[in-house]
Amino acid sequence: MIDLRPALFVIGILLTTIAVAMLAPFTIDLINGHQDWKIFAAAGTLTLFVGGVLVLTNQAPIRKLSIQQAFILTAASWLSITMFAALPFVFSEVKLSYTDAFFEAMSGITTTGSTVMTGLDSAPKGILLWRALLQWLGGIGIIVMAIAVLPMLRVGGMQLFKVEAFETQEKALPRAGQIAAWITFLYIGLTIIWAVGLWILDMDRFPAVIHAMTTIATGGYSTSDQSIAIFKNTSVEIFITVGMLVGAMPFLLYLRMIREGSFALTRDPQVRCFLLIAFFASTAVIFWLWATNNFSFDQATVTGIFNTVSIMTGTGYTSANYQNWGAFPVVILFLLMFVGGCAGSTACGIKIFRFQVLFSTIHSQFQKLLQPHGVFVPHYNHRPIAEDVIHSVMNFFCLFIATFAALALVLGAIGLDYVTAITGAATAICNVGPAMGPIIGPSGNFASLPDAAKWSLSAGMILGRLELFTILILFLPSFWKR
Repeated sequence: MIDLRPALFVIGILLTTIAVAMLAPFTIDLINGHQDWKIFAAAGTLTLFVGGVLVLTNQAPIRKLSIQQAFILTAASWLSITMFAALPFVFSEVKLSYTDAFFEAMSGITTTGSTVMTGLDSAPKGILLWRALLQWLGGIGIIVMAIAVLPMLRVGGMQLFKVEAFETQEKALPRAGQIAAWITFLYIGLTIIWAVGLWILDMDRFPAVIHAMTTIATGGYSTSDQSIAIFKNTSVEIFITVGMLVGAMPFLLYLRMIREGSFALTRDPQVRCFLLIAFFASTAVIFWLWATNNFSFDQATVTGIFNTVSIMTGTGYTSANYQNWGAFPVVILFLLMFVGGCAGSTACGIKIFRFQVLFSTIHSQFQKLLQPHGVFVPHYNHRPIAEDVIHSVMNFFCLFIATFAALALVLGAIGLDYVTAITGAATAICNVGPAMGPIIGPSGNFASLPDAAKWSLSAGMILGRLELFTILILFLPSFWKR
């Protein structure tokens, strides 16, 4: 039998954290005299009780997690958090079914941004804050997971970013704690900067805080059904665009810049490639809007960059209905869903570094075809790429495409139309938010989809966020053998 006590102990700590987080919407509703404070009090108490029981009954010494325990912990922690985070949506004023509530919570904690809720403009502040908190906590959880957990599990080539101090168990715990603390302070600092900045740009205090949290987390939950378009403020769009770019870059490089005073961010090949793709894609969209959609050049520039960066980083904010722009920009945005941001950021998608490893490998293969007796080694960041990293990245690409196709087929079998099935599968597995088409496009939401589709999309969200292997390996019978 696999010893589940370490996993249950950590899950208990995480549930306790979620329970404490419910104090924020509880306080907001209590101050505003909204009855939902009782719901958050009850849900928080239940979550705290379950978390506390798990902590108290599973206090086994955690010296070193086995690979099996680490995989179980990673998957089970995200699922358990979602199950309890859904409770306020079920019993609050919005009264979602548990299917809808689970979908909303999963979309939040994975920073996807797809929603089944309507009437956000008049929704209770406590629920709006809870949605934002889920994305904010999910964002920092994703960063820590990408730095500390996925490299250890050798998932999808993430071992390329293995922090040296994590390699030995003696160093791991104190070093992991230091890195997590620094990232937390940085994450909070960036959120405060964007909240104050949005407030200075004439956004009310509450929406400013909500949008700062979901911008840095590249989540995309808004306080309005119209998303950012409700503000009709060019300065807000520009400032949020910068925030989305900041959230989609590696947070470890920010720490290195702060602590060492270096220019690590500008020298990193992944960051440069990410910015180049965003630049060229935005430029193409801008000129299309200016040439064919009667946009002024200034309007085309702001709108084009904002929506392109939003989709590429997986944030999912919208300032316009890009469905009406024509086929060319829609195809660009659809392809950008798969690209995503940098490893070690809050962004989603396949990640830039995997494309760089893929193209470096292809380039070496072409050279070998031209000179069969030559030795050509793929490089990343001026260093040779290990064989296991290449194999891991290639396997990830194949599995990603296969999972996307399978999810699209499932959605089609459920009864969704072609565009909704294809783009719904893409937006779920890439954790983007809005998709394409009249139902789940930028002007719609996921409320009208059948329950089977919502559960399928929820599965796609956690698969994409946890890098596929972490979930799918649990279905192998050999995994559970001693």
